[in-house]
Amino acid sequence: MYQEQAIDVAVIGAGHAGCEAALAAARMGMKTVIFAINLDSIAMMPCNPSIGGTSKGHLVREIDALGGEMGKNIDKTYIQSRMLNTAKGPAVHSLRAQADKFRYKEAMKSVLENTPNLRIRQGEIADLDVQDGKLVGVVTAAGAYYPCKAAILATGTYLQADCIHGEYRQHSGPNGLAAADLLTSKLNELGLSMRRFKTGTPARVDGRTVDFSKMEEQKGDNALVPFSFTNRAEEIARPQMSCYLTYTTAATHDIIRANLHRSPLYAGVIHGTGPRYCPSIEDKVVRFADKERHQIFLEPEGEFTNEYYVQGMSSSLPEDVQRDMLRTLIGMENVEVMRTGYAIEYDCIDPQELDLSLHIKSIEGLYSAGQFNGSSGYEEAAAQGLMAGVNAALWIQGKEPFVLDRSEGYIGVLIDDLVTKGTNEPYRMMTSRAEYRLLLRQDNADLRLTEKGYALGLIDEERYQAFLAKKQAIADEITRLKSVVLGGNTEVNGILESRGTSPLKMGMSMAEILKRPEISYEDLASVDPQRPQLDPLVIQQVMIQIRYEGYIEKQIEQAEKFQKMENKKLPAGLDYKNIHGLRIEAAQKLDKLRPASVGQASRISGVSPADISVLLVYLKQGVKHEE
Repeated sequence: MYQEQAIDVAVIGAGHAGCEAALAAARMGMKTVIFAINLDSIAMMPCNPSIGGTSKGHLVREIDALGGEMGKNIDKTYIQSRMLNTAKGPAVHSLRAQADKFRYKEAMKSVLENTPNLRIRQGEIADLDVQDGKLVGVVTAAGAYYPCKAAILATGTYLQADCIHGEYRQHSGPNGLAAADLLTSKLNELGLSMRRFKTGTPARVDGRTVDFSKMEEQKGDNALVPFSFTNRAEEIARPQMSCYLTYTTAATHDIIRANLHRSPLYAGVIHGTGPRYCPSIEDKVVRFADKERHQIFLEPEGEFTNEYYVQGMSSSLPEDVQRDMLRTLIGMENVEVMRTGYAIEYDCIDPQELDLSLHIKSIEGLYSAGQFNGSSGYEEAAAQGLMAGVNAALWIQGKEPFVLDRSEGYIGVLIDDLVTKGTNEPYRMMTSRAEYRLLLRQDNADLRLTEKGYALGLIDEERYQAFLAKKQAIADEITRLKSVVLGGNTEVNGILESRGTSPLKMGMSMAEILKRPEISYEDLASVDPQRPQLDPLVIQQVMIQIRYEGYIEKQIEQAEKFQKMENKKLPAGLDYKNIHGLRIEAAQKLDKLRPASVGQASRISGVSPADISVLLVYLKQGVKHEE
């Protein structure tokens, strides 16, 4: 073994979690090294070639608002962009972009390579040097020892990984890259609770062998919305590629049913727990036997490749079965497979080993993020990576951890769910998990989080001043619209009636008029000569805040009540077993998970409202004794 120069933060793994973790730590002044088994795996997209989507788009915009990189990177490398759920309210609008997955990883690697305080190193981490419960260094398989103050485990799906389709099992990480075989034994030795999870990916096919004329073309949006708040639509506009919608057939389902005995999923070959919300095609056919067909999307993998990703056909069936079933899809009768779909099993940690800062509670200076924490998805991984990198840096600086609660961001919901509730399957973010989703819209992520990113040092002064100007412009325009009263004159009523809404019988503020869903901001331009010239994004926020004012105020009240419980902190060394009136199960759960607050304690499975009442009484008595 030989010793390298001491560093502040070692990031183990260079997927989406590792990239955000390393960038955050380095940008906060930490001497950081990010390790990857293969540098070609940096920011690789081994599964779907897209960023964002329902609820995931929220995460990406929050990452950007805090100063992360994912939003900027997809804006550089997208080949199609669409806003999802636009028929519903703004709370569930979600941006999704198809990525040129080859350019995406190249662009992210370039950012890493050119970030001050950050070094990239190819090599497998084989050991952690933990002394007296504190991490003091990491060791590569080649014998290099890196003294460090903190480390972040962002190993993705590489730990003891096996890729499986049919009877074929390959000991490897995703896309045929080497697995990481040496670290799991150390994690077990340290007493960490480890699990075996499973995820999967569909085949990739040759677009030249697909008859797209038989499919429904899905084009990108004409009105482009960037992921990053630093970008404007016109600055990143480029020609977009199409995706295509097709369907399975009765023949597809017959082939799958006839070959279930060859599926490792049903033959007991796969032991890892798979994601409930992203089932394989064989799982869909079995679980939804009454459905005559399933939607399948063909998504281009990049601008300069013929590979298409077959979204909705994740499978671990044998190669010949995958080929045969793909050829039963409409428009894919003569398709040629370029890459076979597979399931991948890997080791990960029980996320209840962590606190809300993503610090592993039993080992000082050790953090973790991403699929290693039991989540699925690039966006969930990147969000955790950012938070782990920030908190590792803050811990080294001797500062309090940075934690977002459930009322502050989807990132807060994600981490709280993992750490407090745990997960028995790969966790996927969904809008339904967020109690305060009207407040946590993707369009206002900057208004919610940019000041926090600036305080952390991840938002530069120029961006911060632009943010303050936007925030002030929104507030000023809302105030103005509430103060300007329009009378029921011929011109005003003519506009209202032409839009299918009732005329005014008495004066009404412009803000009240704009609450009517038939009326847009532009509709009142001719009767509002004093209106300022505003950025469209400012107008968007003005309209949302005016139109949903009553609902937003109610949710703010709910969030304030929630935060009162979050602010009732629980002492770190509290002896729950000696609190009179606390049930045995609750005491055991609380002792194991060590919640930071009464609010967090209330979300632990097995802790009842009566137990929370006991805790509140106990804390109140403790305050009285101190007085």
